[in-house]
Amino acid sequence: MLSPAFDRSWSSSDFRPSAKVSGQNGALEEQKSPKFKKRETEVYIGNLPLDISEEEIRCLLKDFSPLHVHRVQNGCRCFAFVDLGSMQKVALAIQALNGKLFHKRKLYVNSNNRSPKRTPEETERPQELLISEKASAQGFAGTTACPQLTPKASGEPCETEKPKTSFFAVPMEMRGSFLVLLLRECFRDLGWLATIPSIGGEVGLLVTSTVPQTPFFWAMHITETLYQNMQALFSALAEAEERQPYLQDSAVRRGTRGLAEYHLGDYGPAWNRCWVLDRVDSWVVVMFVDFGRSATIPVQSLRTLDNDDFWTIPPLTQPFMLEKGILSSNQVIHRILKGKITGALNLESHILKFEEFK
Repeated sequence: MLSPAFDRSWSSSDFRPSAKVSGQNGALEEQKSPKFKKRETEVYIGNLPLDISEEEIRCLLKDFSPLHVHRVQNGCRCFAFVDLGSMQKVALAIQALNGKLFHKRKLYVNSNNRSPKRTPEETERPQELLISEKASAQGFAGTTACPQLTPKASGEPCETEKPKTSFFAVPMEMRGSFLVLLLRECFRDLGWLATIPSIGGEVGLLVTSTVPQTPFFWAMHITETLYQNMQALFSALAEAEERQPYLQDSAVRRGTRGLAEYHLGDYGPAWNRCWVLDRVDSWVVVMFVDFGRSATIPVQSLRTLDNDDFWTIPPLTQPFMLEKGILSSNQVIHRILKGKITGALNLESHILKFEEFK
């Protein structure tokens, strides 16, 4: 059942919860690495930033409950071996992270039983893919970086550089091609999508999820309609929780609609609508449609929720892009941002551009 903290007035100003590791020894560690005993429960992560810590690597894999992290650095190379405890989690981590950008680097994620394969093009090109590289293809969006002071020669004053435009790839889970498939499977009627580009002016956004190192985030657009929808949806889900049976193993596959526990940090768990993205053995990757978050959960934890009556209310959250800068997930999750909508992305009109008031 949803925590009472979520069922409250919007009058509050925010939504706060109550509450170089081996640079010098890198060469030695690299020499020792061939002696590691390769385990089927370990995953290899390559092309990591040089200044990343083991704690940050653990955070990167938090959805897969890492048991042990071993970071290795040799000169300008940094990689890690992470024990996830099961082959299923290894497969899910590879599927979720391989090829994704992390701190402006493309990650190479593979099982610890073989080295990652690279194409000739990848060998010739630098491993670090700069996001600020000029891009004009579909799936990219630009945001303005904050101006910085440029030091002049001794005795001369510093001058402010002109703001630079950085380009970011639109996350796959926010792209129209993916969302339309998901939403059509879940909600059938998508008429409400056409109203999104018409939203404008000053708004309050309750942030539910961010995409690390990018300006993209998921948030609830705070309106009276949203509040009414939250009340109706969460009340219905709380009442249905005990009545809804768990899904049969054979019924859980990509595209299945279901009910699963979503963890709200200090607010505790809440049952929420979800859609199965993929399945690997006894684990599934689901998308919590009302929070814009994906998670890996056991198959046996999914309850049935295929009655269309539970899917008449549109998703409570939607994708946004910060006009300037990026958001820190630790600082803004479950907090309200005040600002204005400045328009929509040209090629992804369901993603609204947001400028925060300072």
